[in-house]
This record gives sequence, C-alpha cells and structure tokens, in this order.
Amino acid sequence: MKVDEVLAALKAGVPIPADRRRPEVEPLPGIPAYRLTTPATRADRTVLFFHGGGFRSGSTAEYFDICARLADACRAEVISVDYRLAPEHPFPAAVEDCLAVYRHLLGEGYTPRRVVPVGISAGGTLVLAMLLAARDEGLPMPAAGVLLSPAVDMLFLGESVIFNRETDWLSPEYLAEMRDDYLAAHDPVDPLASPLYADLEGLPPLLVQAGGGGVLIDGIRAFASTAELQGVPVTFDYAEGMFHCWQMFAGVLPEGAAAIERVGAFVRRQVPDEG
Repeated sequence: MKVDEVLAALKAGVPIPADRRRPEVEPLPGIPAYRLTTPATRADRTVLFFHGGGFRSGSTAEYFDICARLADACRAEVISVDYRLAPEHPFPAAVEDCLAVYRHLLGEGYTPRRVVPVGISAGGTLVLAMLLAARDEGLPMPAAGVLLSPAVDMLFLGESVIFNRETDWLSPEYLAEMRDDYLAAHDPVDPLASPLYADLEGLPPLLVQAGGGGVLIDGIRAFASTAELQGVPVTFDYAEGMFHCWQMFAGVLPEGAAAIERVGAFVRRQVPDEG
C-alpha cells in the first residue's frame, strides 16, 4: 500500500491488514508485563516497550507485530507493559505502572545500560514520564530512550494540530477528549503529562521519530530542540510526509518498515553486542 492509501483507510476507519507476526510470549509474574522474543533476540539487550492507544486503549496483544519487528531490528528481548488505562485509571496510574516495571527489572538484576525503553504515541509520552520519575527517584538511567510519534504537550498548542488535519488521522477533537479522559482535570503542564515543560537534565540519549504530516509534529520538534538545549543528546528522525504512528503499518508500508529498522540501528549503537 502507498502512504495516501493507508491514510485514507485510517481516516475512513477501515481495518488495515498487518502481518500479525506473533513472537514467543511469556507473562512475567507479579507485574503487568510480558516478555516477547523472536529468533533474532539476544539475551544481552532489552527493549522496554510501552504501547499506544491514547492512554485509553491498547495492550500487548494488539501490538504483537511491532513488538516482533522491534525484537528483530534491535536484536533484543521486548518487555511490553500493559499499564492501567484511562478513564478508569487516570494520570498518573500509567506512569506509576511503567516505572514499577522498570524498577522491577532493576531488582531482578537487569543492567540499566542494557535496557532501552521504547514507546509509540502515548507510549512515547510514558517513556519520557518514566525517565523523569526514575531520575527524580534516584534510579539509574537506562542506555537510551526511543519516542515514536509521542504526545509531548497536552495543551496541543502547535499550529500543526490545525494545519495538518488533512495529512493525519488524528483530529483536535480526539486529542481534547484523550486529554480530558487521561488527565481528569489534572494540570496539563505537569511535566509527567507534558514533558515539553519538564527539566530534562540527566536524561539519556533519545531517538525522537516523527512524521512531517502528523498533527503533533510542531510539539515534537519543539521538544527535541528543548531537550538539546538542556544537554540531552537527541537524534531527531524526521520523516517527510508521514502521519501519526506510521511505524505501526510496517507490514504494508515500506516507510514504516524503514523507520523500525532505524530504531533498531539506534538501539544497537547505544547497546552494543556483548562478547
């Protein structure tokens, strides 16, 4: 499929077929997470994955395909977190769950410098929130963080929210409803909700991947610039013309598959093979 065909299908609400590749899946006792592996997985590299869904939907089961692709591209095991969802569990429940899983991995002997949290859409926001919360708690930082089409500003002030409506499937109305359900009247500029307004000092290297056709691109670009100004090493991977979360359609969209491969290359650079 071509980019315009995928976008048209998304805007029309038509399901898009995916590979639905199922990796080996193992529930982790005591925490809301699963270990996913493929034949390419190495035991010395871990991706801690936070799914998307606007903080209100999504689960590991719905993200098998991208988890499998990340495991292949990163040559890593994937630990995927089924964090609590709004509106039943509003902010900061999801942040607490993601941090708890990271804390659990450290307690199980995982080396932080061999772990990279990766999140898509709301999951990208949660990567940043988890990193900030872990830093403030005095936990060691992971090797890096990867943000795929993240929501970084719950005020949604960027002009792209209006001007990119025709090149994305998200709408200002959807974003406002998501914010209301997730924050439940909490301050939208709380740094754990809107990392654009956070003190980012001490965060590890970040890969920030965003599509130029997405409604969130202005906020994402502003975040990348702000992080760099605060001394955070940032790789800003800008994909011209791509819509929100185009990476999810790697099974039918070559640009999505290429984006996942770039994630894998970044993760492997940050966490080189041992031995």
